[in-house]
Amino acid sequence: MRLVPFGATGVNVSHLCLGSMMFGERCDEAEAGRIVDAALDGGVTFIDTAPVYADGEGEKILGRLLKGRRDRFFLATKVNVPTGAEYLSQITPSLEASLERLQTDFVDLYLIHQPRPGMNPAAMLKALDQVVRDGKAHFVGCCNYPAWLFAHFNAVAAEMGLVRMINNQIPYNLIERGAEVEVLPQADAENIAITCYRPLMAGVLSGKYRPGEPMPTASRVDEDDRLIAWTNDHARGLSKLFAVAKEHDVPAARVAIAWLRDQRAVTCPIVGVSRLEHLRSAIDSFDLELTESETEELAQAFGTEVKEVSPYYGPNRRAFDMIEDS
Repeated sequence: MRLVPFGATGVNVSHLCLGSMMFGERCDEAEAGRIVDAALDGGVTFIDTAPVYADGEGEKILGRLLKGRRDRFFLATKVNVPTGAEYLSQITPSLEASLERLQTDFVDLYLIHQPRPGMNPAAMLKALDQVVRDGKAHFVGCCNYPAWLFAHFNAVAAEMGLVRMINNQIPYNLIERGAEVEVLPQADAENIAITCYRPLMAGVLSGKYRPGEPMPTASRVDEDDRLIAWTNDHARGLSKLFAVAKEHDVPAARVAIAWLRDQRAVTCPIVGVSRLEHLRSAIDSFDLELTESETEELAQAFGTEVKEVSPYYGPNRRAFDMIEDS
């Protein structure tokens, strides 16, 4: 597994970030342990978690699994609140609770999980600056920020001499392409680390669901009927994806991850897994080399227009209420 620079931090991380959202839900601790062991063996040094994953159980599992080898991983967690105003009271306590669950004195990266209406950037940045000064986090960043909001926070930070955000975690894949407008160009120009969750679009890009064919039983379709619509709506793109996968004699998921990995300004795909076999396949994706024509043809087959599916990201590009009234 290749190491890549994490934005302007001077730190290198593995090209694949292991997402732990399934730990404690679809993945018990024993399987999570096998996944973490295999990740380390495969050169993965970057793990992403959050206190909302399995209501804190995901962090607790990671804390037990990383004991004695915490220094071998770049660890990220987040703070999430119902409203923007609550960030001020929760940034420090949320991190302290995460540190206790993770059984560590610090995280490498602390992220604002969602932009919320009524945020106070100056006050939030002061709180983030303090956790860095206290050594409880090395770097800070955010998730799901449109480019304008990321730039606004960092402009405030620069004016006040506070710690700047160095990472934006966003949804990005062959179907969800909103990040291609402003977010990725901003990251390229300003050396911002971009980490991308949902690389397989909830499994639509994995090859498990095929247009015009019966959906598999006992699958995520039972819980999320959007998968059927997404599969049918992107039949042309999926057909191209499956053809490229067949040409390389690999699963479609590997092609989708390899495509994302190669996009300009993308630092790391975040691959969340619930089974060891999924991680092994994801690691293998980083050995797959697509040609420039394959990469472009895949992008065109799915369409390059902006498709904002995520309720946590797309609407924020048009929001006027993210910053509290002065």
